[in-house]
Amino acid sequence: MIDTPSYADALRILGCKDGRLVKVIGLASAAERTGWALAGGTRLTTNLRDMRDGIVAYGEDVVRRVPELKSGVDRITRTQRLAAAHAAVVVAAYFEALGEAKLPFTLDQLDHGDTISHGVPTQERFARLIASLLLERLPTPEPHVPHSETRAAVERAYVRMSEAMAAYVGGLAVWDGLPVDDQLLLPRVLAEGPPAHALRIYDEDYRSLALDSHEFGVRSLVTERPQPATALSRVAWLLAELAPPRVGDRPMIHQVRMAANALDRPLLLAGKLPEDVSLPLLGEGYLSPRCRVAELSLESSPSLRDWWERQRLLPDAEAFLAGHLTSLRATRAPLLVLGEPGSGKTKLTEVLGARLARSEFLPIRVELRGVRARADVTEQIEQAVAEVLGEEVAYADLVAAGDGAMPVILLDGFDELVQGGLDRYDYLERVREFQDREAGLGRPVAVIVTSRTVVADRVRFPEGLLALQLQPFDDDQVRQWLDIWDQANRALLARRDLKPLPADAALVHGEMARHPLLLLLLALYDAGGNALQRDHGPLGRARLYEVLLRDYTERETGGARRVAIDQELVLLGAVALSMLARGSQVITDEALNRDLPALCHGGEDDPSDEEERVDWARKATERFFFVRRKGHAFLHSTFGEFLVAWLTMYALRDLDRRRRLAGDEPLAVVQAVDDDLLYAVTSHSCLAERGATVGFILELLEEVPPAVRARCVDLLAGLLRRSLHERPRRHFTGFRPLRHTLTRRLAAYSANLTLLIVTASEEPVRVSQLLPGPDHLERWFSLTHLWKGQLGPEGWTGLVTALSAHRVMEGGGEDVVLGGGTEPTGMGDVVVAVATGHAPRHRRLLDLLLRALGEGRALPYRDRVAILEELLRTVAVRSPAMHRALGAMWCEEGADRAALRPLLHALLADPAERVVTWEQLVKAGIPESALWEIHQNAVIQGMG
Repeated sequence: MIDTPSYADALRILGCKDGRLVKVIGLASAAERTGWALAGGTRLTTNLRDMRDGIVAYGEDVVRRVPELKSGVDRITRTQRLAAAHAAVVVAAYFEALGEAKLPFTLDQLDHGDTISHGVPTQERFARLIASLLLERLPTPEPHVPHSETRAAVERAYVRMSEAMAAYVGGLAVWDGLPVDDQLLLPRVLAEGPPAHALRIYDEDYRSLALDSHEFGVRSLVTERPQPATALSRVAWLLAELAPPRVGDRPMIHQVRMAANALDRPLLLAGKLPEDVSLPLLGEGYLSPRCRVAELSLESSPSLRDWWERQRLLPDAEAFLAGHLTSLRATRAPLLVLGEPGSGKTKLTEVLGARLARSEFLPIRVELRGVRARADVTEQIEQAVAEVLGEEVAYADLVAAGDGAMPVILLDGFDELVQGGLDRYDYLERVREFQDREAGLGRPVAVIVTSRTVVADRVRFPEGLLALQLQPFDDDQVRQWLDIWDQANRALLARRDLKPLPADAALVHGEMARHPLLLLLLALYDAGGNALQRDHGPLGRARLYEVLLRDYTERETGGARRVAIDQELVLLGAVALSMLARGSQVITDEALNRDLPALCHGGEDDPSDEEERVDWARKATERFFFVRRKGHAFLHSTFGEFLVAWLTMYALRDLDRRRRLAGDEPLAVVQAVDDDLLYAVTSHSCLAERGATVGFILELLEEVPPAVRARCVDLLAGLLRRSLHERPRRHFTGFRPLRHTLTRRLAAYSANLTLLIVTASEEPVRVSQLLPGPDHLERWFSLTHLWKGQLGPEGWTGLVTALSAHRVMEGGGEDVVLGGGTEPTGMGDVVVAVATGHAPRHRRLLDLLLRALGEGRALPYRDRVAILEELLRTVAVRSPAMHRALGAMWCEEGADRAALRPLLHALLADPAERVVTWEQLVKAGIPESALWEIHQNAVIQGMG
């Protein structure tokens, strides 16, 4: 929850000039902090009736002055004043209803003398009443909350006020004079009468506010389903009233605004479009999205689809965006926009930036994959601005040049930081700290961050963080977008006797047609020869990518043979693999000219003079699938993920082909299988670093005959058993995007072999089958610990997410089963899964276990320490939940901290993770002085 204004805050923000109100509230506030006597409460002379009259009169005055309050001020001041006006109206409605309520006494009869009533001076009781009525935070309309829920929160506030009134009257002398029946009925009369009447008054006043201020109208609009719109056009319409256009910007600001104005650009900024199609402009072809919204907490699971299905569907996403940017929450916490690959996250930031460029906001779009990943938020913004202006400008100078325009920072692609191997789990907290710091300097700023949904389980969420999830198109949106496609391409396609893709032919493909990017790709593929209109069978995503790439390559090369097209795909796959190995989605000409010939042209270290003259970077990236961004990037990251999967499958088919060619030759039985290409492709990074890559592999494997898959599984299993024994002679040794150690490459290769075995197998795979022998579990644990130690956080996390594992006991023996989608049960499986691979469900269960240990539920302290020690020693649990559990136990009353010191020493022992671990333990409540003492003692013992 965010901090909303109380009535006392409202008087301060609105500059109330009613001296009596200000004085009474000031005394009540001081009494809350210092006590009644020190606050000077004996000087209080105002009574409840006077308070009621003053509050009602001021509420009426506020409603009349709303147009005046919101004019001639900057965006944040306007937002604060309107929130304060709402708070004033809420309280005024209650006091008006209280004065008109049929009570067994009048407000004049309530005694405000110096008598002692029930042990407490009456004036002190009155101050406590004022504190409970006027110092509590009040509900405020928010764009993600239907007005009916805001109204219900206001009603609950009224009930709380009536309860405070009942408690106050019950301690006065007038209470003793009431008949018994009136005493019994009074709490019910106060609970039912004033709240209901106050709510009716509030409804009338809210309608007046909405008529005079568009912000309140927007809060109501979110409950209505709007007409279909393109390019957030309703955001522009709403902001025309909420945030009027600015004039007279300085040249620097004008340049930043112009850079954000992308509506006249093509829907995709492709390198080389097919000549016989026309892409709609962004302002025409981007459909305003459907969204779900949720306020995140520690218990939220925003990476899971079924969790999102239980969250509220926004009827009007555009009204929400306009309302959010003009709300209190916008400058206090970032808005997180989540979506699947191709759902339109980047396009949302482009279109929203264009709409904001024409308002009193200053949009600054930051592509996170194009700035330094380890830089702080301010530095990342300055890097993005320098790219636009061609010169370095300090963020503070940019805001000053904006002359009051509120910055809106659009941080696009947070998943690139997480999936790039960096430990940026606290990035959103750093964003909020940036907002807090800027607000403290008088430069409030709104921030919107986009990310793939899948990485949301690797992020810590600040309190009050709102998240949107972009939803797939519904049937009407699919038809609307294809109508736009039809208008742009009907005449062009008619020249070849073709027609644009109709909605019925697209909807056959189910979810494929409901994702914006995939729908565009379906339309592009169909434009080649109306293939989708002739064949009405559903098309998988991997198949769509492959036929689209093949179709485009064939058209560009004048009908090349399949072998030549395969060579093109291998070249593209090598580009994608080079990016994956570097943990980046942008690659330079220099890197491509070094990597591509090493993998695609003979695989030798020393290319000939003729080969050196080939411009490999240009040859690979002159196609439609690339865009130029400080190097080369794929049109969309999913192209790269598909191509890595395709190249892996190509290498696997090559492995099977070479083994079949060897046949039953006498030496074939003893010769090693030629896995050089497979090793070159899979020994630099774990394929599961990008979850979509594994999904593509699974789809491509579905097209492989069962017999071939079975042969491949046998070949891969044999390679896995020998995988840690490096072969002295290999081809493709020149392909080294990064100079990893041999241990790192063998870890990646063996992990990927295991992943391919499990994905290619028709049945779940037992470790005893992969690693036969009495020591199969020991060998398996050695492999998994090698992977955890060498693959890095991103590779390990991806692997354990993709490779499910659970323990089985059969015939007195123990085994581990990989794959099959079997849901393990029992906490023992959770502990084993930490070392053998586990799904998100395991991590949640483990977090619950650690939380229970930290909270001391039904277990003695020593037993809990022993369980934590076992988790650290046997399966090396190093998670935020472990840090929180140790912090909670350290802070327990009577804690045996000496028992925790060895565990803390073990956590701090790894130099690579010490800084992050130290920070998390301090945040969990363990003093730095204690951690420093533990570390110093360990150093001294080591020297001894």
